Amino acid sequence: MYIRSGKRIFDIFIAAAGLLVLLPLFILLVILLLFANKGKPFFLQQRPGLNEKIFTIIKFRTINNTEKSEIQLVSNVSFTGNFLRKTSLDEIPQLLNVIRGEMSIVGPRPLLTDYLNLYSEDQHKRHSVLPGITGWAQVKGRNHLSWEQKFEYDLWYVKNRSFLVDMKIIVMTISRVLRKEGINFKSGSHIEKFSG
Repeated sequence: MYIRSGKRIFDIFIAAAGLLVLLPLFILLVILLLFANKGKPFFLQQRPGLNEKIFTIIKFRTINNTEKSEIQLVSNVSFTGNFLRKTSLDEIPQLLNVIRGEMSIVGPRPLLTDYLNLYSEDQHKRHSVLPGITGWAQVKGRNHLSWEQKFEYDLWYVKNRSFLVDMKIIVMTISRVLRKEGINFKSGSHIEKFSG
């Protein structure tokens, strides 16, 4: 019952409540980023969602140079952008993706469209559920995991998802965000690109 319809109701409730509570902060960050990023507060990028259908993910922009993507060097992350990444506040706009039905609160993170042709048959199964703002891989290590580990955790979630698992992931996510665990965005660092 939860997987069929309850999860969607849960997602809408959490996303709507989150946006309502965070609205003053959302507006403040938009204003700050308008100045910090030359009138471009949001980062928009095509990502594969459920059944590999492409959608546009929405995040707060944390990189000054609009030509750079998130998988490239981030030595030009602004002070504001660095703060947003460390606190995961750059993820707030994805609540809009959840309300639009493109994402879930919990699920495998949506990766780059470039990776679609590189996945194994099993790895493609991560797209049999809605991508999430947070997921099992994020609470088990996030950027400190190898690609193989991330995919293993994603597939574990696909097979074992339930209300209790989602609640556990949400609680663990809050704990890790407050302790800033698993985040690796120091100046000059980069996220290794998946090569298959």
